[in-house]
Order: sequence, then C-alpha cells, then structure tokens
Amino acid sequence: MIHELSGDILFSGAKAIAQGVAPNDDFLHGLALQLRERMPSMYKDFRHYCKIKHPKSGGLWTWMSADGRFIVNLFTHEAAYGHGSKPGHPSISNVNHALHALRGFAKKEKIASLALPRLACGLTGLKWDEVKPLVEKHLGDLGIPVYVYITYQKGVKANEPTKSK
Repeated sequence: MIHELSGDILFSGAKAIAQGVAPNDDFLHGLALQLRERMPSMYKDFRHYCKIKHPKSGGLWTWMSADGRFIVNLFTHEAAYGHGSKPGHPSISNVNHALHALRGFAKKEKIASLALPRLACGLTGLKWDEVKPLVEKHLGDLGIPVYVYITYQKGVKANEPTKSK
C-alpha cells in the first residue's frame, strides 16, 4: 500500500530508503546531499562502485547502513562520466526501469517497508503526475508499506502507518 506523507524522510522507520541519482553523481543537492553528509562511507562506496562498474541509467545500487537499513540509489538521471561533467536530467524511461529494479530488489531481499521521495521531481526534474503512476505500477502491489514523502518538512517525523491495508 502506498502512503503519501509529509515530513523528513531521514526520520523514516522504513527498512529501505530509495532516492533518485545519476550514475557517478556528486550528491550535491537535496536528499542525496543529506545522505552524503550523514553517511560519508556510503558516498565513498558509491563513487568507488561507479568508477569501477560504470553503471547505466535505469538500474540501482544498494548500500546497507550500520543499523541494517538499506539505502537504494536509483539511477533515474543520465550519467556523468566525462571529466568535469554534471549529472544529466532524469527521464521517464530511466525512472520506469529503476522502479522495476527496485521492485525486484524489494522482493528478493524481503524488504518490510520502503520510503522514497517524489523520485526525479527535484531541481531539474520531472512532474510528479508523470512519475506517480510508475510508482503505483511497480510498488503498489508489493504488500508492504511504501511511504512516498510528497512534502519535505525538515526535522519532522511523519506518522507512518505500519500495516499495508
């Protein structure tokens, strides 16, 4: 069941937090920046993975924090591999493929709950009314609570329902 919430996703009790990034992203804005600041080893591991594997847009990369929570980086944006290049824009196709990969990951790892922001709808992003149907298609029938943080409220813990209805 998908629950739309307002609050700070970093206070979520979900077993996995997903975010949209570009392969080789610098994590300079929004949730990515907050995660980079709170979990510098995650960012270091991410950059190492991208340097070695050169992942393509539409996939994902996961990392487990010390408290056992997964951080799932969805490659929703075009890659930034050229020297000095910046991450490209997101696309509906990349979001669709990344959400499909997230669905497979959630099933394989038996993730009990999942939180994500309005994927790829940030500074240079897509419109939520384009992305929301993809979130519903790929995650709506997982049988777990899926918390979509629609409105960011710094430092505010959202009231996350614990059961999927």
